[in-house]
Amino acid sequence: MNIEQKIAVIGLGYVGLPLSIEFAKHFHVLGYDINKDRVAELNRIVDKTDEANLDDLDKVINKKLIVSSSEKDLKGYDIYIITVPTPITRDKTPDLSYLKAASTAVGKYLNTNNIVIYESTVYPGCTEEFCVPILEKVSGLKFNKDFYCGYSPERINPGDKINTLTNIKKVTSGSTPHISEMVDKLYQKIIKAGTHKASSIKVAEASKAIENAQRDLNISFVNELALIFDRIGIDTSEVIEAAATKWNFLKFKPGLVGGHCISVDPYYLAHKAESIGYYPEVILSGRRVNDNMGIFVANKAVKLMNKKGIQVRGSKALLLGITFKENCPDIRNSKVPDIYKELKSFGMEVDVFDPHADSNEVRKYFGIKLTHKIKQYDVVILTVAHEEFIKLDLNAIKSQKESVVYDLKSVLDTNQVDARL
Repeated sequence: MNIEQKIAVIGLGYVGLPLSIEFAKHFHVLGYDINKDRVAELNRIVDKTDEANLDDLDKVINKKLIVSSSEKDLKGYDIYIITVPTPITRDKTPDLSYLKAASTAVGKYLNTNNIVIYESTVYPGCTEEFCVPILEKVSGLKFNKDFYCGYSPERINPGDKINTLTNIKKVTSGSTPHISEMVDKLYQKIIKAGTHKASSIKVAEASKAIENAQRDLNISFVNELALIFDRIGIDTSEVIEAAATKWNFLKFKPGLVGGHCISVDPYYLAHKAESIGYYPEVILSGRRVNDNMGIFVANKAVKLMNKKGIQVRGSKALLLGITFKENCPDIRNSKVPDIYKELKSFGMEVDVFDPHADSNEVRKYFGIKLTHKIKQYDVVILTVAHEEFIKLDLNAIKSQKESVVYDLKSVLDTNQVDARL
C-alpha cells in the first residue's frame, strides 16, 4: 500500500477509534464522527470507551490523525472505512439507519478508484445489496468500475486489554480479486496476528454473523440448563465444573447476554434467512432463552426472599453492575434493566450501582438513575463481575442477617451467597 494514500474512518466508537490510531501510524487518517462532544474529548486525549491506548492517541492526534465532526472534511480521501453501529429495532429486525447515513455521507465525496470498506456487522449480502446502491446513487459512480468495496468484520472485544485490535486475526475481502488483495495488504500493515482473505464479501459478512451466533447458542444452552437445574435444586456451576473434567467439554457459563454483538448479530442472520424463505429455529430459540434470563433472575430473587420470610413489597434491592460485561463502561444492550424493571413491578425499591458506567448514558438509554452510595439492602444481586464488587464486604451492605445475596457470575465466596445462576 502507498503510504501517501489517505484513509477516512467513519465512526469513532469502540471500533473506529483504535482502528484510526493504528492506521495513523502508517498513513494520513481522518477520524470522522457526527458526535461533536466525542470529537472534542478525543482532541483532549480523553476516551470514555476506555478502548484506546491514550499514549498512542497522543502521539498521532493532530499529526497523522485528524478527528472531525464536519462532513465536508471527508473530501479527498482514497479509502473510506465505515465502522458505525448496526443495532436492532424494537421488533428485533436490523436497524440499518446508521449504515445508510454513513454510506450517504461517503457517497457525496466518492471519487474514481476509491475503496469503501465496511466493518460494521451486517447480514450476508448487505454490503452489495444495501450499501452499494446508496453509494452509486449518491456519487453517480459505477460499482466495480469507478469505485470498489471491501468488507472486514470488526472483532473488538470491549474491555479486553490482551486481545486488542492488532492481536486478533482479521478477516478481509474485496469486491474484485485485485481489490481483495489490496484490502488484505492494507490490514496486514496493522494486524500483528495476521489476516484471513475470504473468497467474497458475502463469506466475510457471514463469518462475522456466525461467530457471535455460535457463542449465543452455547450460552443459551447453559442458560437453559440453569433453568432446569434450578427446578431440580442443584447448583449449575458445580455441574459445569464436574462436566468440564472431560477434555472436550465446552466450559460456557450461564448469564445475561448483552452487548453490541452476541445479543444482536443472530437477529441479522435470522433476518437474512427469513428473507430467503428459511425460518431459523435453533438460532431464534437460543435468542428467546437468553432474552428472558433477566426476568428469571428477578423472579428467582423474589422466591429466595419469600423462602427467608422477607417481605417483598417495599423491600430494598441492590443491583451491582449495569454494563454488559466486567471492568468495561459499555452499557449497550445490557440485560440488567430487565431485572430492574421486574423487581420494580413487585413493589421493591431498587438501586443500581456501577462505578464503570456513565450515569448520564444510563439515564438516557434506560431511564435509570445510578446510585453513587451503597446503603443496606434486603437483597443484593451481583450482575457484573467488576473487580470492585468481588472485594465488597457483603455483610456491611446487608440490612439484616437474612438478606439475600444472589451471585449471577459465580465469583463470590459460596459461603456468602444464597444462590448462583
